[in-house]
Amino acid sequence: MALHSFHLTANWPGLRNDVGTIETANLHTKISIPPEMDGPGIGTNPDEMLLGAAATCYIITLAAMLERSKINKNSLTMTSEGIVDISNGIITYKKIIHRPHLILQSEKDLALAQKLARKAESSCMISRALKGNVEIELAENIEVN
Repeated sequence: MALHSFHLTANWPGLRNDVGTIETANLHTKISIPPEMDGPGIGTNPDEMLLGAAATCYIITLAAMLERSKINKNSLTMTSEGIVDISNGIITYKKIIHRPHLILQSEKDLALAQKLARKAESSCMISRALKGNVEIELAENIEVN
């Protein structure tokens, strides 16, 4: 078994509504509670970072699967939405919806690309880590140029 570690350093100098920082090898940003949760909304927050992790993992996984299958694309873009339930003082991350938009070069690749779009969601490491806790929905749009 081969293991790899990722490292993050966090600094939170104040109380609930202050601003902290996080730093990884390739990410340096301010963090705070979002305004929707009565925070200052400076920098990013855990909700956006979870959505970002899920979205980047999915789109990179899909791109790798398309490449391995030798499917040529004109473009691959995506929007993602994270839905958080804030009820009775309890905050729960309920659902992530990925909306990839893939434009293919050839009609012959359409059926396989649709299959891969669905498979990428269940193959992504972050999706697997969230399974059973956060619902992940896929609303793919695949076209031929």
